[in-house]
Amino acid sequence: MKILLVEDSPTLRHATSTYIRNAGHDPVLAKSGEEALQIVDRTPVDMIIMDVEMPGLDGFETTRLIREWLGEHWVPIIFVTGLAEDNNLREGIDVGGDDYLIKPVSQVILSAKIRAMERIINMRNELNRLNEELVRLSQKDSLTGLFNRRTFEEKSHENWRLATRSQEPVTMILLDIDYFKNYNDEYGHQAGDHCIRLVATALRRCLNRPGDVVARYGGEEFIAMLPNTPLEGARHVAEHIRKTIEALHIKHRASPVSDRVTVSVGATTTSYTTGIDLSKLISLADNALYQAKNDGRNKAIAQLHSPQASVLVVDDDATSIAVVSKALQGHCALISTQSGEECLRIASETKPDVILLDVYLPGVNGYEICRSLKDSDETADIPVILISVCDKEELLAFAKQVHANACFQKPLDKHKLIAQIRNILKT
Repeated sequence: MKILLVEDSPTLRHATSTYIRNAGHDPVLAKSGEEALQIVDRTPVDMIIMDVEMPGLDGFETTRLIREWLGEHWVPIIFVTGLAEDNNLREGIDVGGDDYLIKPVSQVILSAKIRAMERIINMRNELNRLNEELVRLSQKDSLTGLFNRRTFEEKSHENWRLATRSQEPVTMILLDIDYFKNYNDEYGHQAGDHCIRLVATALRRCLNRPGDVVARYGGEEFIAMLPNTPLEGARHVAEHIRKTIEALHIKHRASPVSDRVTVSVGATTTSYTTGIDLSKLISLADNALYQAKNDGRNKAIAQLHSPQASVLVVDDDATSIAVVSKALQGHCALISTQSGEECLRIASETKPDVILLDVYLPGVNGYEICRSLKDSDETADIPVILISVCDKEELLAFAKQVHANACFQKPLDKHKLIAQIRNILKT
């Protein structure tokens, strides 16, 4: 073990470090509490032997800071002191010490205490290993070694949040072994389990990027989430999976579509997460899988999710419309007009999900438009975001007066605008 010895006395430091070497361990030496903190910060140690009475930071304060720094990672700390009063011992345990040695230090006693602490460390390490193994087993499907459904849901939500921040495309893939019930009836359940394991292994080979999340979704169905994968990539991967599993040449006499085991694959890609949630993307992939089965099975179908949310932009500034259009491309469908009257008509007829309104259009009373939108039963619930070149305080006061959902000064910050629209669409 690597044992940090904190001792200000050169004589005791030399003697104790010799004892540590004689016990078969490597001493790391610190002359003060301050130096000990620096060593702990940059060097992992397995145990600490700490002098209590030192100038500057004493052993108790150094131990308290070390415990704060290490957090949940436990390293045994043995105090060395010439003070044997009960209060001193109690204070040492309270600040995070684990044992005491009274000076002068005996080599025999020091070696015995090191061995005792080493046994505790070994037990802790074994317990941590077993806990990690339990976590791993709880995450995996016992038959295939892939993630189970619960773990897939946890990890896919993590990936979804990352995709929302990075504004990257996400692909969801669902696949099903064709006529698997017939396979089980023909060959038996043990052969069926073996077939599922072979398909899972092939699927793992096809989807091996660090961010890909692959799971057994239930029975003979599998699911995968592919971050940063556009539609063309989804098509390639889906077809690659289909061909790879077909190429396994697993005999299937009871299949109406082939003499070997095949799969149907459905994939859906969304360019952005605006206006869609994870469960909807899974549902769309399931629809694509249903279509692949309807088309005769042993098929791979990938489709692009088109945004259903719409934003009505009311502005006469071509630059602003271009900025908004570029920012929202792939997130929402865009409708634009320069007229207040047209705004009211379009809002009433199409019921956009959000209205983006410049309140100071030439010849247009922004206040009246907002009041008309809010007073109409057909448009009262449509969120309104105000945009303007006017002073920030003036814009905020106006937005509060007309009960707008948000407001932004021009020139528009497209990232903040997208984030605001995304938040509105979630509610």
